[in-house]
Amino acid sequence: MKIHNFSAGPSILPQEVIEKAAEAVKDLGKGLSLIEISHRSKEFVDIMENARALALELLGLEGKGYKALFLQGGASTQFMMVALNLLEKRAGYLNTGTWSEKAIKEAKIYDDIYEVASSKSANFNYIPKGYSIPEDYDYFHCTSNNTIFGTQIKEFPDSPVPVVCDMSSDIFSRQLDFTKFDLIYAGAQKNMGPAGVTLVVVREDILGKVSRKIPAIMDYKQHIDKSSMYNTPPVFAVYTSMLTMEWLKNMGGIPAIEEINQKKAQLIYSELDINPLFKGFAVKEDRSMMNATFTLSNEILKETFDSMWKEAGISGLNGHRSVGGYRASMYNALPLDSVKVLVEVMSELERKA
Repeated sequence: MKIHNFSAGPSILPQEVIEKAAEAVKDLGKGLSLIEISHRSKEFVDIMENARALALELLGLEGKGYKALFLQGGASTQFMMVALNLLEKRAGYLNTGTWSEKAIKEAKIYDDIYEVASSKSANFNYIPKGYSIPEDYDYFHCTSNNTIFGTQIKEFPDSPVPVVCDMSSDIFSRQLDFTKFDLIYAGAQKNMGPAGVTLVVVREDILGKVSRKIPAIMDYKQHIDKSSMYNTPPVFAVYTSMLTMEWLKNMGGIPAIEEINQKKAQLIYSELDINPLFKGFAVKEDRSMMNATFTLSNEILKETFDSMWKEAGISGLNGHRSVGGYRASMYNALPLDSVKVLVEVMSELERKA
């Protein structure tokens, strides 16, 4: 039976990427596995350079003063690295969920952090709007998509200060003017590759302005100078991320995948809006294209519904404990047909009830 993988992460990858990565683990060429070659070998240096170039190409940032890095430690390490490299006196954070809160907590270790707005009082079911960003902040930080709560920023503010964005769960999924961002970071394991590597895209001229001493391993400039090879990189995760970006480029890049993502989101949200047995969690105007969160109107139906979607070959649908219910994560590699299967199960439940 085909498995429809709605996992929030680590999540679905394109089948052709999995197959190519598996072959490389067995033999990248010359009788050596991808995971046993030297990271200083020409073979891997070429992989790293291609991955970095692809990231800038897909985002439309080639030749615009940005550098792409592949680093370890996940997005959680970036909560600290951003503050170490950019925070001199104070910064503003938009609090839209669990990962925003964690970013705020880490940054507060180093200096003054202010919440410019928060949706915590509503359990993060919407994106705050109408806030202002003071000109004396060192930077403004936001999270573009909130995996747990199923919300997504649709319009980003015009900021008088550098903008930092955690795009871990919607990187490469939709067209944006990426020049509005001065630093983007994204854990690979939701929309780009396997767990173990984080993409950082940074405009080089915002660096080197803090007075503190930065440990070399935490210094973006060090990683730029060493071409993202300051320490031994996670070769498998970088290679598989490169394959995923090649897959995306070959299918038409971000414009092509955005069209598919919009169809998937429209399909499931249309069902949520007409099916009285389900309730969407996020407010309509802030619904995420990547993560649809919803609950049953009547918990008596839970056992029946759970049995139905599991029998249909659906995996990873349970919601996070912060919201409960269900979460359908529809990342780039998830086929439209998988969403159709889920919607059919939801419709069938209504017919049975």
